Amino acid sequence: MPLGLEFRTALAKARAGEELTKEDIIDLLKAAPGEEASQLFALADQVRQQNMGDEVHLRGIIEFSNYCCNDCYYCGLRRSNKDIKRYRIPREEVLAAAKHAAELGYGTIVLQSGEDLYYSGAELAEMVAQIKRIGNFAVTVCVGERSLADYQLMREAGADRYLLKHETADPQLFAQLRPGTTLQERLERLKWLRELGYQVGSGNMVGLPGQTMATLADDILLLKELDVEMAGIGPFIPHHQTPLRDCPPGDLNLTLKVLAVARLVLPQTHLPATTAVGTLHPRGRQMALGCGANVIMPNLSPASYRKMYAIYPEKAGSKEDPDESHHKIVSLIKEAGRAVSSGRGDSPKEKFKYFPGESTGER
Repeated sequence: MPLGLEFRTALAKARAGEELTKEDIIDLLKAAPGEEASQLFALADQVRQQNMGDEVHLRGIIEFSNYCCNDCYYCGLRRSNKDIKRYRIPREEVLAAAKHAAELGYGTIVLQSGEDLYYSGAELAEMVAQIKRIGNFAVTVCVGERSLADYQLMREAGADRYLLKHETADPQLFAQLRPGTTLQERLERLKWLRELGYQVGSGNMVGLPGQTMATLADDILLLKELDVEMAGIGPFIPHHQTPLRDCPPGDLNLTLKVLAVARLVLPQTHLPATTAVGTLHPRGRQMALGCGANVIMPNLSPASYRKMYAIYPEKAGSKEDPDESHHKIVSLIKEAGRAVSSGRGDSPKEKFKYFPGESTGER
């Protein structure tokens, strides 16, 4: 089947390195199964290789609390879910997990939780500082919306990166799915993080009810406007204890197309092969590595807590221990013909190539 004119035109612009319009992005997202999708994925993989190399960066996640003050319609951690067993991992167990990550050779630790206001900014900063003393880690924090003062405390304690996904660029859909919050407030915090010198991560879900191709194009353009260092793009997966329980999951092929177009628009941004794509399909992460992804984020939380961090059901790796998760990820990277990075995986952007006071030049 011959390629459509609109798709061919948009792909040619991308191949030439020209700036893509919203209409171009939509045309690429509509890539038909078969030859169109294959050419889109091949170009995304080529752009990834040219800009980010063949190494895959491992970022070990420690999910230290599943308490959350928010009531998002799509998340199993929502405060109205009374059927979830809540936990907070004791600090010594968090540090033990980080030490094990150092032994496994990880260059990045991701401290992730629900929006748990039990922790003060000072407590989060101290957790960051203690982990930084364990090894030559980059530390990414992912604890949601906090005050400017809290972000500053964590940054001063040594936090290198912050992940705050915008979820959807549609302000009305955002407010509908995240009661009591606004997209404007979230974008304001992303601006604060940028001003504080963090390497900033954001991202969106694919397949949310009410989402359109135009919305997905806006997501990609927003990530470009934010100039993010990482963009987490994964499918919506319904949770049976949320208001969206009866909605269909996001489509894997559309998620891969969004990832591929994001790589074309954001050539120097780290893009993970998310756990969610691995949950939708046994080879989902391998597929994502072929569509522009260059990061995987294995779960290094102690095994006894994993099932309880159920943002969506049957999360890939939730029934494994940290060593099993690690070895499976390393194997799939090698099967994909890629190498595991031994560095921190900082942004290749010029402004992040040198951090004063560091003892290593690894990037």
